[in-house]
Amino acid sequence: MENLTLVQPLKQPIILELEGFDVPAGLGPLLFFLTLLTYLVVLLGNGVVMWVIVMDQSLHRPMYVMVCHLTVCDLIGGTALLPRIMLHLLTGERRISYGAAITQAVFVHTYAAAFQTILALMAYDRYIAVCKPLRYHSIMTSARLHLSCALAWFIAILAIFILFMLHLNEPLCGRTVQHIYCSNRTILALACGPTPVNNLYGLSMTWCLSTGVFLIVFFSYAKILSVTTKQSRSESSNRSKAVQTCASHLVVYLVFEIATLILITLNRFPSVSKNIKKLLGILYILAPTTINPLVYGLVSKDLRASIIKLLIFRLRVNKRV
Repeated sequence: MENLTLVQPLKQPIILELEGFDVPAGLGPLLFFLTLLTYLVVLLGNGVVMWVIVMDQSLHRPMYVMVCHLTVCDLIGGTALLPRIMLHLLTGERRISYGAAITQAVFVHTYAAAFQTILALMAYDRYIAVCKPLRYHSIMTSARLHLSCALAWFIAILAIFILFMLHLNEPLCGRTVQHIYCSNRTILALACGPTPVNNLYGLSMTWCLSTGVFLIVFFSYAKILSVTTKQSRSESSNRSKAVQTCASHLVVYLVFEIATLILITLNRFPSVSKNIKKLLGILYILAPTTINPLVYGLVSKDLRASIIKLLIFRLRVNKRV
């Protein structure tokens, strides 16, 4: 562990230091502005989608309720990451307290875990809607919908809670977090000795969560594809509708998985510069959080129509005032 520069364990209050970006002189304010613009896109895009779903009664359906939960997830991910980066770019501040580091890491990992559990729930919802349309409303009742969403959040939060509870008795000997933000792996790299329990739980939890979500998504879309291809030509309108309702969800899932795959692959190549690895570590979170509102806003006709309707209504109200 190259980060272990101190022999004695650190004592509270522990102040860590983020490695940050190697920003050329004079580019800090420009990068701050671009990061701020990105954060505003995340807030505005996800905020508008959430606002429209809450305000429009016609969107109070299972699919859009889950999309609303997904926007909450995106806001958690973006807010956990970008404000700290903006502070670093604007002031050059790299110090972070241990409590703040753990808090940031908890929210970053909660975002990733909840994002996957909600996507799995959405895949199952699409499976019921397309493969069992006559029983859909009896299966996906309001009570079951909210219970399922709560369960998705509970699984994610519990998994991450256990992950960071394992940090409590781990003494730290290093101060430099070798990334632009804090995560379980970068904080454990500062430990005074090996952390086999943390590593085993982290790998097991990640594997089980990712594999479980993949199997649910794969099974759901395999069944959807099987059902839609067996439909007669007279049912082509239903087939088209099924593709439209599933397309946005599938795109969001693929964006998340591709970003994850690129990040994991490049981390296996030591020759790749640290700045590129840090940038990809950020894009792993930012790509889904910025693209998701656009995907749902453009692909979903109902959501797009509601956004336009509510925006026009607000403009007319403002003109009258």
